[in-house]
Parts: sequence; structure tokens; C-alpha cells
Amino acid sequence: MAAARLNPLDLYDIRSLLTDEERMVQDTVGRFVDEKVLPIIGDCFDQARFPKELVPEIAGLGLLGATIPEKYGCAGMNGVSYGLICQELERGDSGLRSFASVQSSLVMYPIYAYGSEEQKMEYLPKMAAGELIGCFGLTEPHGGSDPANMKTHAKKDGGDWVINGAKMWITNGNLADVAVVWAQTGDGIQGFIVPTRTPGFAAQEVHKKMSLRASVTSALFLDNVRVPDANRLPNVKGLKGPLGCLTQARYGITWGPIGAAQACLKEVIDYTQERVLFGRPLAANQAIQLKLADMARRITTAQLLSLQLGRLKDAGTMQPTQVSLAKWNNCRMAIDIARECRDILGGAGITTEHSAIRHGLNLESVITYEGTETVHQLVVGRELTGINAF
Repeated sequence: MAAARLNPLDLYDIRSLLTDEERMVQDTVGRFVDEKVLPIIGDCFDQARFPKELVPEIAGLGLLGATIPEKYGCAGMNGVSYGLICQELERGDSGLRSFASVQSSLVMYPIYAYGSEEQKMEYLPKMAAGELIGCFGLTEPHGGSDPANMKTHAKKDGGDWVINGAKMWITNGNLADVAVVWAQTGDGIQGFIVPTRTPGFAAQEVHKKMSLRASVTSALFLDNVRVPDANRLPNVKGLKGPLGCLTQARYGITWGPIGAAQACLKEVIDYTQERVLFGRPLAANQAIQLKLADMARRITTAQLLSLQLGRLKDAGTMQPTQVSLAKWNNCRMAIDIARECRDILGGAGITTEHSAIRHGLNLESVITYEGTETVHQLVVGRELTGINAF
């Protein structure tokens, strides 16, 4: 009896290691991506348009703040389920996953982890429902990979804080109703919940992007923006606050590029079986099979890394260095596969009729944001040697 053929996108049957609930989450998000995202996302990328019309359904599926307890109107899922959400959304487009990552890990998470009970009850249910969109103000124009070199500052004035500064490369900036802004204070770096309609707050969308075109990227400007002390996140001070948020977001990013790579591989497998050159399918060419096999090897490695990382996260033992290793490996894996798939597609690969060029361009951002590849390599190097080489 012949053995059943393996799933080319899951050679190690990672799916069998998931719980029933995790598989249900993956299937639900996968259907949403297939039915609602893939038919429009190429045009959205071409038009540099974020598909805001999808936000109510994304919220309705419980994908925003998915791991936050149900008490706050969220789904209360585990970390692996959140990872699978990111994987499936990025199989659609990195811009869509970025939207959900920022809302969930960079805005809702700090309110949940560092906020007061009043702040949690005020913001989290509305954000889970997609009624409020958030953005995360950390990166600054001059700062890049060095967030400690923060120029934005907040000064106490009676019962208020007055914030001045600028932030750059802010996903959701021009969509946002609320921003979590990190600023230097006389008592270290602190976080503030800033409604974007506050006088002195302005967002300017970044145009001429060749990456994440189906996403909103902005610069934020804060000119004597006044917020009450009740808007300060009371339960964290110092750089560990924003870095803790980044660890949450980077975890999701280890999963997302797997979806992008799977989309590219599936497309190119189908293409090489249909494309006939020199009298035989392209898939019958040894060079093509070697390339496809290498892609499957790298995707499988990434899947195992992220699944184990998710299990560590759910056990409460995940360390930032482990996140850095997976973010570094999986982003590098996906961008290399997208480029290789673009090459196999030939001239057709440069159009958004195929997904490889879109995913490849998006991954240029994904491999850069939330810690560049070099930063994550140095994090691992520091763990191995005990020496900080930054």
C-alpha cells in the first residue's frame, strides 16, 4: 500500500502537534484569508491602500488582543493560537498581520500589562471590537535600533503631563484613535495613552513606500500634547516597558513570515507543474526540485522553531533571546524564499498577479522592524558570550 503524500506546506505534520482549539483557530483565520483577503490584497498593494473594510470581521473573529482574558472582551486564546493567527494573516499579506500585531501586542498588551484597571476596562473591550484603533509610538527619526536614545519627553504640569517629540515608522498612525507613546520623564521612560484628537497631536502618512503598501505607516508629531496623569501607564518605568511589548510583537512575527513563505512556495509549486519548457513541466527539472526542496526544509525548520517558542511562551518560560533567534531565522528564511520564488516565476514574477514580489517587498520591512537582523544576531551573541557588543 502506497504511503499518503505529505502536505508540501507541512512536511513534518506540525498540525498534528496542535490542539483541537489551535487547529480550529488556524482553519477559521485561513478561511477568512482565502475568502476575503486574497481576492483583493494584490489590488490593495498596487493602490497603496489598507483594506480597512476587513477590520470589523477581523475583530468579529476575536483576532485583536486574542491572548488577553475574556474579562476584557477578548478571546483569551493561548500563545500558539496567536502565532497561528499571525501566520495565516501574513499568508495573506504582511500589512494585515502588522495591523493586528500592533493593535494586539503593542497597544492592547501594554494597557493590559502596565495599565490600571480603569484603563483596561476603558480601552481593551473597544479595541477588541475594532471600535478603537491604536498605534505604538516608540521609534524616533534619529533613534532606529537605539530606543534608549529617546528625545520625546513628558513633563509634569500639575495633574497633567505635557509631551513633546516625534515618532517615525508608526504602523496604523493615521488610522489610530489612540496612541501608546513612550517618553522620557524625570523618573525614566514612561508610557502614555494619548487620544489622537488631543490638541498638538498630528500624524503624517508616509508615502512612496515600496514595502507594506497595503498598510498605513506614519510619522507622529507631539507639540505640547497635554494628557492627564490618569493616562499614564502606572505599572512600568524604564525601557523594560516598551521592550516587553516588542518581545510580544516579535513572537508573533516569528510566525508571520512562515505564512508568507508558504504562500510563495504553494504558488511556485503550482506554477512549475503547469509551466512547460523544453517539452516538459518546469517541475521535472532537477534544479527546480532542488530549490523547492530547500524551501520546504527551511519552512519546516521555522515551523518547529515557532511552535516550540509558543509552547515555551504558554509555559511562561520564553526568553527574549529565544524570540530573537526565531525572528532572525524565520524572517531570513521567508525573504530568501520569496526572492527564489520570484526568480522561478521569471518575468511574470515581477507583477502582483503573483504573490512572491509582494511578499518579498513586504519582508524587507519585516526583517527590519522590531529589531533588525543584526540586532537579533547580537542578542544571541550576547547570550552565548556574556558580552554586550552593541
